Amino acid sequence: MSDSTMPSQSGTSSIPPFRYSARLAADIESRWQDAWDAQGTFHAPNPAGPLKDAVAVGNRPKAFILDMFPYPSGAGLHVGHPLGYIGTDVFARFKRMQGYNVLHALGYDSFGLPAEQHAITTGIHPRVNTESNIANMRRQLRRLGLGHDPRRSVSTTDESFYKWTQWIFLQIHGAWYDTETERARPIADLIAAFENGHRPTPDGRAWSALSAGERHDIVDDHRLAYLSNAPVNWCPGLGTILANEEVTAEGRSDIGNYPVFKRNMRQWTMRITKYADRLLDDLDRLDWPDAIKLMQRNWIGRSEGARVRFGSTAGPIEVFTTRPDTLFGATFMVLSPEHPLVDALTTSEQQSAVAKYRETAAALQDTDRTDDSRKKTGVFIGAYATNPVNGAQIPVWIADYVLMGYGTGAIMAVPSGDERDMEFATAYNLPVIDVVNEDGEYVNSSNDSVSLNGKRTKAEAISLMTAWLDKNDHGNSAITYKLRDWLFSRQRYWGEPFPIVYDENDQPISVPASALPVLLPELADFKPQTLDPNDETTNPIPPLARIQDWVNVTMDLGDGPKQYRREVNVMPQWAGSCWYELRYLDPTNTEAFIDKDVEKYWMGPKHDGHTGGVDLYVGGVEHAVLHLLYARFWHKVLHDLGHVSSEEPFHRLFNQGYIQAYAYRDERGQTVPANEVEEV
Repeated sequence: MSDSTMPSQSGTSSIPPFRYSARLAADIESRWQDAWDAQGTFHAPNPAGPLKDAVAVGNRPKAFILDMFPYPSGAGLHVGHPLGYIGTDVFARFKRMQGYNVLHALGYDSFGLPAEQHAITTGIHPRVNTESNIANMRRQLRRLGLGHDPRRSVSTTDESFYKWTQWIFLQIHGAWYDTETERARPIADLIAAFENGHRPTPDGRAWSALSAGERHDIVDDHRLAYLSNAPVNWCPGLGTILANEEVTAEGRSDIGNYPVFKRNMRQWTMRITKYADRLLDDLDRLDWPDAIKLMQRNWIGRSEGARVRFGSTAGPIEVFTTRPDTLFGATFMVLSPEHPLVDALTTSEQQSAVAKYRETAAALQDTDRTDDSRKKTGVFIGAYATNPVNGAQIPVWIADYVLMGYGTGAIMAVPSGDERDMEFATAYNLPVIDVVNEDGEYVNSSNDSVSLNGKRTKAEAISLMTAWLDKNDHGNSAITYKLRDWLFSRQRYWGEPFPIVYDENDQPISVPASALPVLLPELADFKPQTLDPNDETTNPIPPLARIQDWVNVTMDLGDGPKQYRREVNVMPQWAGSCWYELRYLDPTNTEAFIDKDVEKYWMGPKHDGHTGGVDLYVGGVEHAVLHLLYARFWHKVLHDLGHVSSEEPFHRLFNQGYIQAYAYRDERGQTVPANEVEEV
């Protein structure tokens, strides 16, 4: 031991120069991080395009390892981020040591409500705030020493990124789903089929005999991205509508925990329901946790059964049932209070009671209406429907436990086979007819042309009844889904503008790809219209609607310069995350959203029957029916249209779990940031 390290006479000792201190550790870490950057240690070469290095690619196997990218909040990284990031970093380093060409990158999901809400709270413009947050998070990630390829990092708010988000929207808007080939096809193919007569028009007239407006409407009715006037989830507290997946089971917004109301609005919608079966079937081909697969299956909610038409004075009332074998036991019908036939069927004597009940039902959340523990209530509307199997005249009621958004908004009530129907029948003294006895035999189930009576399986009885319905034009076999088309409009500022303009007839028209990106204009007052969280009647005014010189634009779309009106809604926060993994592969490509050879190398199928996609995707289970479902839908459309070789975006998925801690919640039940809580 040298004199310099000997204890002093005062009893203290100096620190050995070789001692591993926090300062020395930081110095070593930073010097190695500088070296990694300078040497491009974590750069992953591409087989083509701007990042091409054919020699470095060689014959090495590849591994695309991906984390769910973060929101760039002002708080920076939280402890949950490294939980997953360190795991993927270790795995990526291991694969590099095995000789793999490893692509591991991280970007930022920087559009959407979280970033905008934070900007509104701080008063700083979303772009300034977001870019500052991204710089801070990049600094933090570098200090962690993670092995990301920095050349591939993207932000969904980069104009060079959301140009291609808008381009993908145009591909979806410019496509329709061909049920014969079970894939998306260009809308030009649909128009050609109408023109040459291979596909009949809705009313049978020749395509050439239709006006331009009529042809436009028919085509738009087939597009995978379309405008619809439909019930939406309106959240005045956030000033925007929400997708079903963004509403909690308590009927409140997932972000902010504000009340959510049902409203009819004209909104952009994605026809994700066309892909319901493929989204279900292809789950079996993915290496995902069983719990996530089950969540997606339940969310899609495929049900096989029959559509049955009951006669009425206002026309047929159609119901969907999984149990057509119990039709003989249907003793009354129940319509949703919002059903379009309620007005036509309600008798004058019942109008007052029906109107009052509908008003009460409208004030309830869907979760309250479908709560099995609630007492069943309803009102007889004075009309009767004809049960097609026996001609019985059964009373028609409205009840709040039937929702317009599920099935057809009408049910045939079979008290002997359904607990809710039995509870309702008991409350209002309605008849009950048994169709299956204690021995499992069908009873009271026959007419002149069909009989289910006797000992038979449920499947056999359903098949017999469905065949009879179809033969007698009273119904047909059918499949329904809980999944609803994806509401894609948001009345916000901080989101991707739609590449859509409207003509003098209010018809939506795609802007040409050469006009992309449609830039989000700078806006000093970016806050949404201030509304009372409980004000469900005021119509929203999106922030972009306030910029008239941006809204009104002159363009030449093929028939000379004309004035058009831009779409003033923006895309939801999910848009960029539906495809970001693809942009990591080719982030500097200005000619295409991705080079096809690059996509095939990193994400192409490994063998016949393989879906292709990311080799390992790590993130939270909370995205099971939001990001993961939406991304799968977009990817399948891109695959159908020939833009990618992979059928799925993420072949292998792993959920890293949660780090839990005590949290304080305000009077709304919303979590309060820890730095805003004073413990007393």
